[in-house]
Amino acid sequence: MRILFLGSPSFAVHALEALVAAGHEIVGVVTQPDRPAGRDRRLTPPPVKEAACAHGLPVLQPETLRDPAVVAQLTALQPEVGVVAAYGEILRRAVLAIPPLGYLNIHPSLLPLYRGPTPVAGAILAGETVTGVTIMLLDVGMDSGPILAQAVVDLPPTARTGPLTDSLFRLGADLLVQTLPRYARGEIEPRPQDHSQATFTKMLKKEDGRIDWSLPAVVIERMTRAYDPWPGAYTFWRGQPLRIITAAVAPANASGEMGVVVGRSSQGNPLVQTGSDLLELIDVQPASRRPMKGAAWLAGIHTSEIMLGE
Repeated sequence: MRILFLGSPSFAVHALEALVAAGHEIVGVVTQPDRPAGRDRRLTPPPVKEAACAHGLPVLQPETLRDPAVVAQLTALQPEVGVVAAYGEILRRAVLAIPPLGYLNIHPSLLPLYRGPTPVAGAILAGETVTGVTIMLLDVGMDSGPILAQAVVDLPPTARTGPLTDSLFRLGADLLVQTLPRYARGEIEPRPQDHSQATFTKMLKKEDGRIDWSLPAVVIERMTRAYDPWPGAYTFWRGQPLRIITAAVAPANASGEMGVVVGRSSQGNPLVQTGSDLLELIDVQPASRRPMKGAAWLAGIHTSEIMLGE
């Protein structure tokens, strides 16, 4: 099939590679413009652009798809169908109308749950035990189009957003290449979502990762995994940020001020009082230092009273 592909980050590359391997004709790859990255702010191409160039595919990097000239350029490619994998911009009606078969989108959740930009983090924060990936048709809403296929997987209690997102997009790439030809032949009836069951996620901000020690330990532990790799779960110690990389819940009755280190675990890691239970800080990263064990960080502090969050 003649496919217009839209995607940008590394996990979107899985879908592009799968479509190429399946023998489809990629008439164009639309991705975000090169952006400054790294300490030296060097102009860096999106991973999807690098993958497309490696296959000799035509690449377009418009600042926005609202530009009528861009819409005309995409129309001239005459795609039969579009595929979207974390492109980074909501498609407007003019773009949605280009391919006769519409756009298939890979969304890493079991829609209608966790619509929006951060579905994997949302599922981890909610303590879900299963998750999955959805192949859906795009409409003008946010992840509200009809469903073509879904795959369900376990969500382990140690899952972190970065690796889980990549895993779900690998699964989604396989599901996409299975679903696309069946959809094109009319063998799949798109199934409308139950909008009354929809839940939503938001774009994350840096301050979302700041730990409120009045929250239960189980919620804070989920934050350390949901906000990895960004924005990270962090607190403050003597005015400097302290990232909590991995943690564990230590059941206990509340007996101290929240945010205070009230003891050590059997491994020597700090135990912090929360709104419910204690939180063991297993791996931490102080400001301008490498990650270290919580026990090593605690051993380097020469004070008997440690209050986090200030």
